[in-house]
Amino acid sequence: MSDASQKEKLRQHFARRVTTQARVVLDTWQKIHTNKGSFTAHREELRSATDKLVRYAQRFEMAGHVKTGKTILGIIRVWPADTPLDDTTERKLQDAIDALARSTLRRTDQSCTEAPHQFRRTPVYIALASADMANRLIRQLEFFGFRASAFDSAGELTEACALHKPETILMDVNFGGSPNAGIATIENLQARHDTPIPIIFMSDEDGTIQTRLRASRCGGEEFFYPAVDPGQLIEKIETYTHSNSVEPYRVLVLDDSRAQAKFMETVLKRAGMTAHIITDPMEIIDALDMFSPEIIILDMYMPGCTGMEIARVIRQQDRLHSVPIIYLSAEDDVTKQLHAMSLGGDDFLTKPIDPKHLIATLHNRGRRARSLLALMIRDSLTGLYNHTHTLHLLDQEIGRARQKNQPLCFAMIDIDYFKRVNDTFGHPIGDRVLRSLSMFLKQRLRKTDHIGRYGGEEFAIILPNTRPGDARDVLNEIRERFSELQQPAGDREFNVTFSCGIAAWNNGSSQNLCERADRALYTSKEHNRNCVTLADN
Repeated sequence: MSDASQKEKLRQHFARRVTTQARVVLDTWQKIHTNKGSFTAHREELRSATDKLVRYAQRFEMAGHVKTGKTILGIIRVWPADTPLDDTTERKLQDAIDALARSTLRRTDQSCTEAPHQFRRTPVYIALASADMANRLIRQLEFFGFRASAFDSAGELTEACALHKPETILMDVNFGGSPNAGIATIENLQARHDTPIPIIFMSDEDGTIQTRLRASRCGGEEFFYPAVDPGQLIEKIETYTHSNSVEPYRVLVLDDSRAQAKFMETVLKRAGMTAHIITDPMEIIDALDMFSPEIIILDMYMPGCTGMEIARVIRQQDRLHSVPIIYLSAEDDVTKQLHAMSLGGDDFLTKPIDPKHLIATLHNRGRRARSLLALMIRDSLTGLYNHTHTLHLLDQEIGRARQKNQPLCFAMIDIDYFKRVNDTFGHPIGDRVLRSLSMFLKQRLRKTDHIGRYGGEEFAIILPNTRPGDARDVLNEIRERFSELQQPAGDREFNVTFSCGIAAWNNGSSQNLCERADRALYTSKEHNRNCVTLADN
């Protein structure tokens, strides 16, 4: 190899390092942007990632990345560490992030009009004995917004992981040609990382308990034997990616002591939670309506009322029955503690509060509360909101749209010829089509949009602060992309399309909005399906 070609290969290698670090910055901003309250928790993470980007880019003479990175650092530097993100600063950061995203587009993206956000993810690495299977998976993963790379040898995979730790690895247990060679490769890889990489193992030949145990011990989260089709694998890959990162818990604290309340706020924010503090018990109803807490912390003894009385008032509201209530008090009489918990409380912490004990309690209670709530409001097959909760959310969004004088759109989607899919390929494949569409919608719509399974093969989407034309453009682009997705069914593949009807809120009721969207959907069905229709006002 000539000196010139060696230098070019080295330059390309280092350019990939800069691009990889830029995507780390973009991913960190995504976490902040989807929840402004997390800015203080992720501020240092964003600053550190951007600083590393600037140092890499300066070393490899990538001026565009240097300039943009310095702009981001300058904005962060003048913003106080413990201060929430305001609209002006957010706009400045978003402009700089957009410039970085444009600089980070891959060559194949340059002519693409699609937003680059779907390529900001950390990559998924694929190490399979079958190159055809690996390439097929990569094509499918790209439809769902993943960046995936396949490898031919353990050495290439190890080198890639050293350059950039992947979100997950799909590994054949015999990758490399000899029995359990893939597991041995993963054992070596995991030893090089402080935190383990989630691994999805596959095997066509070996499903013994010995092999499964060894795979589990080196970070194997899943073990498929015999191997499964791409649809099931993509669902599992989605489970172990950062796109499913846990949203911060919303914690409401009522304590009449301002010093204690400030201490609680500091502890909760440092733990990455979103805290809302009140010191007047008479403000509790407004705080519940405005903040919609997932966990409530109440001081036991306050002027004018007790925490137990407040808990009873809270429990009188059906929507708050499952919200955990934790009492705080210097009371160490176990009998009184148990009596307090019998009046609506779920836990009791004794002052002075140990921050580690508090955070552990909140995480345990919050996890369980979310699990119970999901069982009540989510569809078990797709994980989307169920019919009843979707309509509840629609009423809420109509209230917000009326209060803020903002546009609102409601869309209904129906999979075309879904009965034919079930009759031809069977109900398990039909269920997988429903899950693939739900995943497709979740990945391509905003965090602020609400997606529900309306019933059967029908889906409903609530699009707050969205004009009708924008809603039509977004859903039409999703429709086109989804129609290109190959749905696997054993050794066969097929395509599925959907029809869509959209209605813009016109100050009417939620029932009126649903009826207009439904009529627009019916119009799409009449026009040969696979299209989007916007209802007249």
